[in-house]
Amino acid sequence: MSYFDAASSAPLHPVARQALQASLDEGWADPARLYREGRRARMLLDAAREAAAQAVGCRPDELVFTSSGTRAVHSGVAGALAGRRRVGGHLVVSAVEHSSVLHAAEAHEAAGGSVSRVPVGRTGAVDADTYGTALRTDTALACLQSANHEVGTEQPVAEVAESCRAAGVPLLVDAAQSLGWGPVPGGWSLLTGSAHKWGGPAGVGLLVVRKGARFAVRGPVDERESGRAPGFENIPAIVAAAASLRAVQGAAAEEAVRLRALTDRLRERVPLLVPDTEVVGDPVRRLPHLVTFSSLYVDGESVLSELDRAGFSVSSGSSCTSSTLTPSHVLKAMGVLSEGNVRVSLPVGTTAEEVERFLGVLPGVVAEVRAKLGAHTHTGSLAGSRAGSLAGSRAGSRAGSRAGGSEEAAAEVAATGSAEVAGEAGPLVVDALGKRCPLPVIELAKVIGRVPVGGTVVVLADDEAARLDIPAWCEMRGQRYVGETPAARGSAYEVIRLA
Repeated sequence: MSYFDAASSAPLHPVARQALQASLDEGWADPARLYREGRRARMLLDAAREAAAQAVGCRPDELVFTSSGTRAVHSGVAGALAGRRRVGGHLVVSAVEHSSVLHAAEAHEAAGGSVSRVPVGRTGAVDADTYGTALRTDTALACLQSANHEVGTEQPVAEVAESCRAAGVPLLVDAAQSLGWGPVPGGWSLLTGSAHKWGGPAGVGLLVVRKGARFAVRGPVDERESGRAPGFENIPAIVAAAASLRAVQGAAAEEAVRLRALTDRLRERVPLLVPDTEVVGDPVRRLPHLVTFSSLYVDGESVLSELDRAGFSVSSGSSCTSSTLTPSHVLKAMGVLSEGNVRVSLPVGTTAEEVERFLGVLPGVVAEVRAKLGAHTHTGSLAGSRAGSLAGSRAGSRAGSRAGGSEEAAAEVAATGSAEVAGEAGPLVVDALGKRCPLPVIELAKVIGRVPVGGTVVVLADDEAARLDIPAWCEMRGQRYVGETPAARGSAYEVIRLA
């Protein structure tokens, strides 16, 4: 079995395992006590803090250990906002932050604060100048991840930090994905991390608050961890987290070169082996171990399940694999295809043979899923299927009218139960209501060849993913996406055939 989901949680590093086992016998006592066992525990905790601080690039007294990376983010955001409440209640985040940051922003909004969400380009990176313009005189805190957790794109942290410094605004960096590869550059004020992302044990996070940054603990104050992380420290896990962080950073330069060569091969070969596939994320400014791609006409959940059966553990940002049936907020912000999304994140030690085996298995898996859904790899082959009935839907009338057809033509669609509208002026209307990704796009691909060049297809869909995937399909297939209009149910998406 090849585990290719290190971005979710990396396998426990051998150094972490050794440190954890060794410290179980010495680190069980209360480090706040003065007797022998307590002093031993305190020595282990202090040594771990110094090691972690060296790896992060901060002072030991600036770093505290928390119960998770999410807890570190929530405490960091809340404490920084509270510490600068006299300045104002404005928070700036990027649109592709980890959900822990976005949830903290939502909680701040619900409490009466204001939030600006900075958009990103198609590679997933913010523009540093655009981010800088979002800062205001009442901005209490800015947040920016060091690298994206879904597509691997590195953010311009140093440039944004300079803008924040000039504006007098502290910058919190979520470094969960990148910290194992080295310290985060730039003049940031707060930083968070999560041990299980770099091969440490789960249940350990870290929060760094630079000296001079205003910070006020929210909630009851504990005497432990400078009052910023309440509760009894899990010293064996903390020791293992710090030891593994130093170990992975020590080997990071060499391992990054090796893994980047493997992910470069994936970025190059996957689109050649799997037609109608888009590799997303920045091709250069990215984490060395992570590559993400999306394929048309496949159900992401089925792809992941089939890859699992073939011996590969990968993850996805597709709405087809989400309990909420909504596309990943990262892919949505980037404006890229979400259906059939696969994230491959290679753990330390992944071999070239494993990657080659993955490349050998993937085309067959995608082809099999496409066949089960009644799709083929090329638009020209997607024929012979009739779209569903409009059943008298007003949406059909509105879509037909907007696309240049008449209400009589739309009525004919409703009466005949066909997605094809007779007459030169009428659009071809596809009823994909009630169908989830990737079915709306598959139905569009099947019928696009039935209209002449310059003709119109209107897709009726109520799946959230259609809003992202239909425009992405048009860009990938050389068709013109006109736009979206509200319908009685869902939306009407208008496409003009160019090729």
